[in-house]
Amino acid sequence: MRRDRWLLPVGVEEILPPAARHAEQVRRRLLDLLDSWGYDLVMPPLVEYLESLLTGVGHELDLKTFKLTDQLTGRLMGLRADMTPQAARIDAHYLRRDTPVRLCYLGPVVRTRPDEFGGAREPWQIGAELFGQSGPRADAEVLRLMLALLECAGFSSLHVDIGHVGVYRALAREAGMEEAVEQELHEALRRRSRAEVDAILADLTLPARSDRHLRALIDLHGAEAQFMALEAMLADAGPEVRVALTDLKAMWRAVDQAHPGIKWHFDLAELSGYGYHTGVVFSAFVEGYGQAIAQGGRYDEIGHAFGRSRPAVGFSADLRLLLKLRDEPAQAPPAILAPCCDDKALREAVRALRARGERVIEILREGAEQDRDTGCDRELVQQDGRWTVVARR
Repeated sequence: MRRDRWLLPVGVEEILPPAARHAEQVRRRLLDLLDSWGYDLVMPPLVEYLESLLTGVGHELDLKTFKLTDQLTGRLMGLRADMTPQAARIDAHYLRRDTPVRLCYLGPVVRTRPDEFGGAREPWQIGAELFGQSGPRADAEVLRLMLALLECAGFSSLHVDIGHVGVYRALAREAGMEEAVEQELHEALRRRSRAEVDAILADLTLPARSDRHLRALIDLHGAEAQFMALEAMLADAGPEVRVALTDLKAMWRAVDQAHPGIKWHFDLAELSGYGYHTGVVFSAFVEGYGQAIAQGGRYDEIGHAFGRSRPAVGFSADLRLLLKLRDEPAQAPPAILAPCCDDKALREAVRALRARGERVIEILREGAEQDRDTGCDRELVQQDGRWTVVARR
C-alpha cells in the first residue's frame, strides 16, 4: 500500500481552517471593491474547447494549458490557464454592446507549470477588464483599480513598472526589420543582453537614427528623469512612437495624482507578453519579493478572433499569492457553544443568534465532554427560565 496517496501534486495546495475563512473574507472584500468601480462579475467555466481558450493569446499560454479529450464529442478541451481570453469572448460573443464594458472575475486557473520556481500551478486569478474604450484615461482607470485592489488587500509602498510595447513595435517597423529579426531583438532586450543587442544590430544595415533609437531602449530605464531622457532621445522618431510616449505620460500623470506614494520605474524594454499586448504594460512589486504581484496592460487585438475586435485593457493577480505574502495570522472566529437539549426555546435562541451573524456550535451528544472542545469563547446557559449567552469559564 502506498503511503503517499494523500500527497498533492507539486504546486497544488489546499487551505485549511481558519486560513480558508480568512481567504474568503478577503475574496469578498476585493469583489466588493471591484463592484464599487462598476465592474460586473462573470464566472466563466473551468474547462472549454481548446481553440476558444487559446484564441489570440500566443504560444506561451498553450504550453501552460492542460489538455484533455471530451468524451462526448471527441474534441480537444483545455483547463483554463488564464481567464482574460474568456472575458474577451464573453464581451465579444455574448454581450455585444457598443458601449464600454467592465468585467471582473475571481476563480481558480490550472497550469502545467508554475510561473516561477516553487510557484503555484492552481492560482486564484482575480482581475478586471475594460472593453470598448481606448486611450490613456481608460488605461489609467485600470491601473488605478489595480493599485486600489492591492491596497485593499493590505499592500503599501508599492513599486510600479510601466512601459509601452507600441514604442518597440513602431521602431522596428521604422527600421524595416523582418519579423524573425524583430522577435530575436525583442528577446535580447527582454534579457537585457547588451552583447546580443549589439550583435544583432551590427548584422543589420539600419539608418543611423533607427540604430540609435533601438540601442537607447536597453539603457534608458528608471525613474522619471530617465523617461524624460529617453523621450528626448526619441524626439525625432516617427509619429507612432511620439503618440505612444504621450499616452504613456498621460496615463502615468493621472495615476500618480491619485496615488502619490507610488515608486515608479519606466522601462520601454519591458516586453513581456509582446505577442499579446499592444500598448501600455504595467506591473506592481513589493519589497522582498522579486516577482510582480499584479500585472496588466492593453491588448486590443484579442477580440478579433471572436468576431468583434474591441479596444481592451485589464489586469490580473493571484489571490493565493497575495494572501501568502501578507501572511496575516488567521484566528479562529468567536463562537457560542449550545448545549445538547431538545428545547424549543433553545432552538429559537440559536436561530436568533445565527440570524444576527453569530457563529453557534451545538453539542450533538449529551454528556460528551470532548464535544465541548470547540474553541467557543461563550456558551448558552439557562438562567431564570431563559437561554442567555455568557462567557465560558
